[in-house]
Amino acid sequence: MVQRLHEQGIEDSLVLDIMAREPRHLFLDEALSHRAYEDTALPIGHAQTLSQPWIVARMSELVHEQQPTRVLEIGTGSGYQTLILARMVEELWSVERINALHRQAAKRMRLLKAHNVRLRLADGGHGWPEAAPFDVILLTACASELPEPLLSQLVEGGVLIAPLEAHDGSQWLTRVRRCGESYEHERLEPVRFVPLLEGVIR
Repeated sequence: MVQRLHEQGIEDSLVLDIMAREPRHLFLDEALSHRAYEDTALPIGHAQTLSQPWIVARMSELVHEQQPTRVLEIGTGSGYQTLILARMVEELWSVERINALHRQAAKRMRLLKAHNVRLRLADGGHGWPEAAPFDVILLTACASELPEPLLSQLVEGGVLIAPLEAHDGSQWLTRVRRCGESYEHERLEPVRFVPLLEGVIR
């Protein structure tokens, strides 16, 4: 898997080393675990997916470029992206809206001794205001518009990385940098993610 990621343009050696070490198969149901290292997204239930390895690597690479200390992830999902980030940064907060996924991810974080992760069951669009500000905020679901609370929880010069939906329905991985009270948007590459939804499913 890691050799394939390198061939696909992932150059960050820390990201590649972490993904070589960490057991992606533990983040899937046993029936799908044999497919964990394929270059594809896989279902994790509740109409959610475990992103393909390239997307996890690319988003992790974008986070690492910022050399952040404090990172907020919106959409814990299975917890695999969460674990990769946890191995890269000092402090990680992650929010999930589906209780069953939140509980499973918490068990996996304990099993894999990711002690620098704080998890919360909540509507990700609100962020984690009492822990703000963050150097980087990462969305693992596609938004048509970025929630204002997330932008306001960035430090000056901080970056939000998210798949954003364009007017034609296409999705683009986008880097948004806070510059005072304004925000600079940079489109990176086309992607495909599940939508960012409101509310909490208990």
